[in-house]
Amino acid sequence: MDKLREFGRKALFYVRVLSGYEERRIRNHRLQLEKRLQQAQERKAALRKIPEQTVLTEVRRMVEDMQALNRRLEETEAAIEEFFKPIDKEAETIMKIQLEGEEKTMKQMVATMQKQALLEKVEAEKIAKTHQPDPNQSNQDATSSSSQHAQIR
Repeated sequence: MDKLREFGRKALFYVRVLSGYEERRIRNHRLQLEKRLQQAQERKAALRKIPEQTVLTEVRRMVEDMQALNRRLEETEAAIEEFFKPIDKEAETIMKIQLEGEEKTMKQMVATMQKQALLEKVEAEKIAKTHQPDPNQSNQDATSSSSQHAQIR
């Protein structure tokens, strides 16, 4: 009986193989295994991406925060510049006035120094004339001295 049963099983197997049923069943089983394997790999990849997505989300948020901060800083700088514009203009005006005053003072000092130099020159010439008793030359020196005094005045 066992032999008969074994023979029947083998015969049924041959019939299934010849009809293609067993091949379809094996192919179907293999496809199901491939689908399960692919789904498992997709789940595994998704689980790996979760930390990456979290990190990318945090990085994006931080970049947006920094951009917002930069915009606020630029706006604040612009407001500060607008606030100090009148003060800067006044400071510039004051500096111009001071520079003009310094230039005027310098010009006066130069003129005074030139006058002083001329006066010293005239005095030196007078002293030189008194040491030389030439009458012709003293007349010429007197006229040149008086012309130099006139120029000074």
